[in-house]
Amino acid sequence: MKKFTGFKDDFLWGGATAANQIEGAYLEGGKGLSTSDFAAYKDPYASGKVNNFTFNVTSKELAEYTMHPEYYLFPKRWGIDFYHRYKEDIALFAEMGFKCFRLSISWARIFPTGLEDEPNESGLVFYDAVFDECAKYGIEPLVTMSHYEMPIELTKKYNGWISRELVPLFEKYARVILERYKNKVKYWITFNEMNMNLNSLYTGAGILEDLVDDSLQAAYQASHHQFLASALAVKAAKEIIPDVEIGCMINQIEAYAHTTKPEDQLQAVKSNQLNMFYPDVQARGYYPSYIYSYFSENDLSIDIRPEDADILQEGTVDFVAISYYMSHVAEAREDASKLAGTFDSPIKNEYLELSQWDWPIDPIGLRISLIKLYDRFQKPLFVCENGLGAKDELVNGEVHDAYRIDYLKKHIEQMREAVRDGVDLMGYTPWGCIDLISCGTSQMSKRYGFIYVDQDDQGQGSLARYRKDSFYWYKKVIASNGDEL
Repeated sequence: MKKFTGFKDDFLWGGATAANQIEGAYLEGGKGLSTSDFAAYKDPYASGKVNNFTFNVTSKELAEYTMHPEYYLFPKRWGIDFYHRYKEDIALFAEMGFKCFRLSISWARIFPTGLEDEPNESGLVFYDAVFDECAKYGIEPLVTMSHYEMPIELTKKYNGWISRELVPLFEKYARVILERYKNKVKYWITFNEMNMNLNSLYTGAGILEDLVDDSLQAAYQASHHQFLASALAVKAAKEIIPDVEIGCMINQIEAYAHTTKPEDQLQAVKSNQLNMFYPDVQARGYYPSYIYSYFSENDLSIDIRPEDADILQEGTVDFVAISYYMSHVAEAREDASKLAGTFDSPIKNEYLELSQWDWPIDPIGLRISLIKLYDRFQKPLFVCENGLGAKDELVNGEVHDAYRIDYLKKHIEQMREAVRDGVDLMGYTPWGCIDLISCGTSQMSKRYGFIYVDQDDQGQGSLARYRKDSFYWYKKVIASNGDEL
């Protein structure tokens, strides 16, 4: 009888990043402007409540940012200069013992407007060099095709993924990168956290929300088009790369019922269904019955064509990846349907501590999530984001981040318990393995990394890299395959 005692020998330990948060060089090498290049820095504390996670841009703001960029800070345009420093950074990852490095490809670096017939060779060459550097150290790239950015011209011309016109454009892009890197990249993810379309249309789908009549309708219509694009990319990957492993990804937010009251329990079920809708479609290849009920209850009419069923069925993923940062509390209340599936619950869990950004810290919730996901899909799982954003202090070249070590240790312990529960877990790439620009707030001061980058919120600093205490701790974790925490 097979007994699960710990992480498997080929477990993929590593770290995760995104092109728009690390690369910089936003107009170098023929790159076009992307949606994330218009994510202006805004004081996350200005309203008195921390602005978490999403960045939104209206049509008026986009016009203003385009006309007067000198009045604003766009930190994702400079990132942490990975574009020029990738060799140094990958060497540091190798020093920690990374088996895997999750990164994304900027669509606008390959097709500057998304509309070109031929790709930008300079962009392709850049990622060739990055993947070659990974190979030098035996690090497997885990590549996300679309991570919260797309050519801004597709937003201007089509209002992003609300238009079906983007499906063939994405398939063209996917086929180009799959063909180019077929001998260098085995592990792929199509879209990053697609369920976050429900939280920010611009972030996830490149949609200017003020130009749509119903944001919920737009979110699900955009999601349908991304499902089609993802399925076509999966099909292409399996044609081009025989041993490919390609997955989908969600931001996993396990919903707990606020009380044992049956109505609260039911609301938790419904909240979790909306989260599971995304991998349900991508891992099973069809729309589940509960979502049609949800569409009817909310007067949503999604344009789904007869030929779409075959596309979805033929493009199911090999594994399900998740980011995991927190759990959610569900309660039967008037606005319950609006809160279902959202990132930040207004109902606080009295049993959990909060991070500096008021995110509940719930390691056991990760174990619960992994068990339920594996029970549901019986496909390998990958925790490709997890981590603690904090205000680290650099003193004499050192960062003592015991709080981060404690956070990660507790989550790894629960992953190991999930493996012992029978979950097939492929790997773990905690978020922001090197400090980078925050997704939602465009801050630099919200740091996740094992490596400190000397840069402030205004983009000032030497960009020098420093190993934090967590760097040395994670190196031991990897070397011991998770036994030494």
